Amino acid sequence: MYDPTIFDNLKVAFENHVYDLDTIERKITITNRMDRMDFAILTREFAIQFTLVDSQEVVAEIGLQASLQDLAGEILEVSEGNIGCSLSLGFTKQVHDVAIQCEEIEQALYAIWENEIQVTQTLSHVYPQKTSSYVNTIEVKFKLKINEEHMGEIADFLDHVLKTVDVLLEI
Repeated sequence: MYDPTIFDNLKVAFENHVYDLDTIERKITITNRMDRMDFAILTREFAIQFTLVDSQEVVAEIGLQASLQDLAGEILEVSEGNIGCSLSLGFTKQVHDVAIQCEEIEQALYAIWENEIQVTQTLSHVYPQKTSSYVNTIEVKFKLKINEEHMGEIADFLDHVLKTVDVLLEI
C-alpha cells in the first residue's frame, strides 16, 4: 500500500487551509499554484500564490520543498539528520523609496517571524523604461524544516502570513 511522504501530507494540508481561505472565508484570491517533481535532481516542490481579496498590491507565495536527501531519509527510515520539508515564503510588491522601504520591510519581517528566518530582497525594473519604482521580490526562508508534527500549526502560520501581507501593504 502507498504510504504518502511528509511532503505529500504537508502539501495537502497547506492546500486545504489555503483553499479554505479562498473559497470559504473569502479572505484571499489564489492566483497560481505549482506542483513540480524535478527528475534531474529528484526533488519535489509545491508553491501556491495569492493576494488579499481587497488588494492585489502584494502577492504572497508559500513554498514547500523536499530534497532527495529528505525523501530518501524518510523512505529508508534514517533516524539521524533533520528529515522533513523546507518551507519558504515569497512576497512581491512595488517600492518607491528603496533605502527606506527595504529597511522597513526587513525590520517588519523579523518582528513578525523573529529569528526563524533568512530574508533576501531583490529589486528589479524593466530596462530601458524610466521608473520611479521597483519590483521588490522578497524571499523568506525558514531555518528549520517542518514535518507532520507541525500540521496543527498551519492555521497559525497562515494567520502570520496574512499579517505579513497587511504589514507589507502599509510600507
